[in-house]
Amino acid sequence: MAGATCPAAGALFSRWLPPLLLLFISGCCSCGAVEGERTLAMIKPDGLSGNYTEKIKADILGSGFRIVKEIQVQLDAERASLFYAEHSGRSFFDSLIKYITSGPVLAMVLEKPDAIAQWRALIGPTDARKAKTSHPNSIRAMCGLDSEKNCVHGSDSLESAAREISFFFGDADSETVEHDEL
Repeated sequence: MAGATCPAAGALFSRWLPPLLLLFISGCCSCGAVEGERTLAMIKPDGLSGNYTEKIKADILGSGFRIVKEIQVQLDAERASLFYAEHSGRSFFDSLIKYITSGPVLAMVLEKPDAIAQWRALIGPTDARKAKTSHPNSIRAMCGLDSEKNCVHGSDSLESAAREISFFFGDADSETVEHDEL
């Protein structure tokens, strides 16, 4: 007799479980629980001075990110050198520091599942000239000029994201971590 009710119970279970799980997951997310990983996004001076901020933020939100925090700051040479410390021995370092201190930057903490990879996909290749042909719908294709003046920054790893978020917002240890993103 119990075996006869199993198919009915199984059908009922499979019919109602997905909506219940969806309700549970939606309820958890709406209560403010962390929905995914976090990354640092930065609109660089050329992005701000070129009036791309609202378009970039619209692309961010339209791609399913949540902007958790944001701050507009003017970096001085000392702070910029700390942020880009892993590039200090490279030939372009002085030019990079001059560029990043040429105007304010807008730092944002973005959140969504797989945020680091998703943000990097949205911004496109580091070299904006390449982005214009290989990723024409990317943010760097829209507003970047070259490898240095590429409009936006994105963390390249969980470790870099933690350090960079801490750098601007004081949320974690701020030790230097090697990364390849300008």
